Amino acid sequence: MNRHVTGLAAACLLFCLSPHSITEAPAQSYPTRPVRIVIPWPAGGITDVIGRAVSLHLMETLQQPMIIDNRPGAAGTLGAGIVAKAGADGYTLLMHDVASHCIAASLYPKLPYDTLKDFEPIALVAGSPMVLVAHPSLNVRTVPQLIALAKSRPRQINYASSGAGSITHLGMVRLERMGGFEITQVPFKGSVPAASSVISGETSVSLSTLPASLPHAKTGRLVLLAVSFPRRSPQIPDVPTIAETLSGYDLGLYSGLWAPRGTPRAIVKRLHAETLAALEQPKVKEMLANVSAVPGTMTPEQFTAYLAKDTRDWGEVVKASGVKAD
Repeated sequence: MNRHVTGLAAACLLFCLSPHSITEAPAQSYPTRPVRIVIPWPAGGITDVIGRAVSLHLMETLQQPMIIDNRPGAAGTLGAGIVAKAGADGYTLLMHDVASHCIAASLYPKLPYDTLKDFEPIALVAGSPMVLVAHPSLNVRTVPQLIALAKSRPRQINYASSGAGSITHLGMVRLERMGGFEITQVPFKGSVPAASSVISGETSVSLSTLPASLPHAKTGRLVLLAVSFPRRSPQIPDVPTIAETLSGYDLGLYSGLWAPRGTPRAIVKRLHAETLAALEQPKVKEMLANVSAVPGTMTPEQFTAYLAKDTRDWGEVVKASGVKAD
């Protein structure tokens, strides 16, 4: 009789300690302390603005402080590396530019983490389009005109990028490949000097953000050729998309939220649901609108598939560009 009782108690203990119960238990009480969101870019950038906007709502609904930790450096890989090695408990998250995260997989051969295997995708939070701009002296007003001019003057047109391997560099490489033309990159140390070079006429073309470009377009110092999203921007509905000329072109500052691999599924699902709820809040919508960002709607599973495809696509562009990083 005692053996039966002992056996029953042991079985109950095993059930209580089953992987399912261990996974679910922390999710029911999560979070019980502050949550850190690592943003691998300087404060004030689009990903930073998106991260801070969402964290305001998460702080209210999760009833815990959301600590923004800006860790810029090495094109976003420094901050991503911190999260990859953090505990898989939902208390350290990564808010990162999706393209930069995917580009890193091919750009850095000695990356200390795997961009797909070492993170749990939570949500594609929001995206802000880029805009293809030109200096007025180039005398082009559309993407077809730019392509025609570039083909007639191979490698003679210069474009500004925020650095070799950056999204503004590889986004232009993708444009060249799809349009069948070649122009010459002039890399700068950051987006501000790159944008300034086009405004001054030092370079002729660039991919820039809408908030940075629109004021100069209104004064005639820049020409807005096309928007990089598949759909036109409500802010500039008369400006066509690049995809209207080159079908399938899609580029933007998409910001995503990740947790370290192994984070309990219930926590990932809760963070996903709370993030989507945050994107519906008036305050958050206003903050996103200020950087021309639109909310994302993907499930974690859809985001995972999107990341796999984006990593492959950017890998091809990195290879075509010939750029290498240590």
